[in-house]
Amino acid sequence: MDEVELVVAHSERATLRVGDVFLKVDADQARIDVEVQAMALVPVPTPEVLWRKPPVLAIAAVPGTALGRLGEPSTAPPAAWAAAGAAIRKLHDAPLPPWTGGAGRDLAELAADLDSECERLVTNGSLPADLVTRNRQVAEAALRPWTPAFTHGDLQITHVFVDGDEVTGIIDWSEAGRGDALYDLATFTLGHEEHLADVIAGYGTDVDLDVIHAWWSVRSLLVVRWLAEHGFDPFAPGCEVDVLRSRM
Repeated sequence: MDEVELVVAHSERATLRVGDVFLKVDADQARIDVEVQAMALVPVPTPEVLWRKPPVLAIAAVPGTALGRLGEPSTAPPAAWAAAGAAIRKLHDAPLPPWTGGAGRDLAELAADLDSECERLVTNGSLPADLVTRNRQVAEAALRPWTPAFTHGDLQITHVFVDGDEVTGIIDWSEAGRGDALYDLATFTLGHEEHLADVIAGYGTDVDLDVIHAWWSVRSLLVVRWLAEHGFDPFAPGCEVDVLRSRM
């Protein structure tokens, strides 16, 4: 019998792997609805949906291996990163879905949440004030009007699978929807700045690097406390706090 592997688990959702099947348990069925709808629409490889019985979604494993992990060097060749960039561009050029995703938050709401979180980080002593202040300044460049694209919304490198220089699957679509394309590119390259040029080369068009850097700061500032409170370590080498320090 295959062993049961706990992939990720916290108070909102859990993912288990049994052989070549992933079982996703989510307290919010709307996220599962988005995931299933998005995978049916996007023009990039996605997992096969095997069955669904709320609150569980069963999907097949995709071939290949994840492009990398935050906090660890990626062994994937530059061609694999470029291929991922090309796949991301294909996604962003797809017809827009009718709903807004995680990359499409209202800018005024986002700015307010960012300011509130920055204040808590300093007040609670979670991060030095100068580090928070500098990254809040960098983050401002992300808070600008953007043209909606079909975005993944949580495009971490662990969600992109490759075999050689071919993208074999992109997983975890619960935050997909209309959003800022540069948010996806920033999430994908978070902590792997050395591969940004390869990704952009595959993406095939110039991007505003200041906005990419800004989204790195936004994402890191917003998740440091949540990660620490849910058993993750944002202070680990190469992770979110190091990303913030890289902007100093």
